[in-house]
Amino acid sequence: MTNNERTPQSPPEILPLPEEVSRTVWSVMIPTFNCSSYLVKTLQSVLEQAPSAEFMQIEVVDDCSTDDDVEAIVKRVGKGRVSFYRQPFNRGSLRNFETCINRAVGQQVHILHGDDFVMPGFYNEIDELFKTYPKAGAAFTGFKYVSPEDMDLWPGKKLALGNGIVKDIFDVLAEGQVIQPPSMVVKRSVYEDLGSFYGVHYGEDWNMWIRIASKYQMAYSPKTLSRYRLHSNNITTRSLISGENITDTLKVIDTIQDLIPAEKKEKLKKRAIRSYAQYFAKVSDHLHNFNPDAALLQVNEALKMDVNLHTIYHFFKIYFKRAIGYKMR
Repeated sequence: MTNNERTPQSPPEILPLPEEVSRTVWSVMIPTFNCSSYLVKTLQSVLEQAPSAEFMQIEVVDDCSTDDDVEAIVKRVGKGRVSFYRQPFNRGSLRNFETCINRAVGQQVHILHGDDFVMPGFYNEIDELFKTYPKAGAAFTGFKYVSPEDMDLWPGKKLALGNGIVKDIFDVLAEGQVIQPPSMVVKRSVYEDLGSFYGVHYGEDWNMWIRIASKYQMAYSPKTLSRYRLHSNNITTRSLISGENITDTLKVIDTIQDLIPAEKKEKLKKRAIRSYAQYFAKVSDHLHNFNPDAALLQVNEALKMDVNLHTIYHFFKIYFKRAIGYKMR
């Protein structure tokens, strides 16, 4: 499979379902690849609040994991309630997400990565948002970052004090990613309109949320009912180590310019670059504790992206740590 096939350069088409297909309200689609140690938690978090199969499809879509027998885990935990599909060969994360959407039969699609999870009440809260704001193309809740051991780390940015349609959500997203995947549910009809994820492996979700915000309203609840896991083997961490996060982020920033009104392009692009430069500089500080070389790569590239007090501070901090041989034990 070529790189272009694994990383489509335009949105893959999502076809409407044939009329004879029996539809559900929900599709919880769980893409997995070598995250089996977290999958039980993910599945349990859904099953504990799932309505009947008549209303909610739950399926694990595995991209040929090699760390464990994923099908056996699904059978053991799901007890027949969760279906399983294994790709014929490893297709990469973007194609696996595409498969998830194409296999979804629900009106509302929740792509819940196999290392993330949701809290009790998540699906009821999203369902209430869609009922209250039927014109919304997507709905999401607040979220928290968690450690590999399920410890809450810090919350995502709060976008409003109460439930509602987020005003200026496009401008907010054009400046940076504020919505992590486990918190987001998208109507299948929106994916049919816009297509699937494409272009990059870091920031593909950010690109998707911006595309949705450019055409549809987004409903929001500030309740922190989803959890986005940080660990050493997820796409985010691997991208930080390789530096792919920098190139992919800049590519997304360039890509979304076509969606931004001319009078806002320069301002929002500058804000996005500065926001991510500051974020990657800050990340370098944490990264240095277990991968000093990756930390150096991040802080150097952050400074190239945008020279400001924040990136300068972390640049000298990382070089000072290297000079004294500092590493957290």
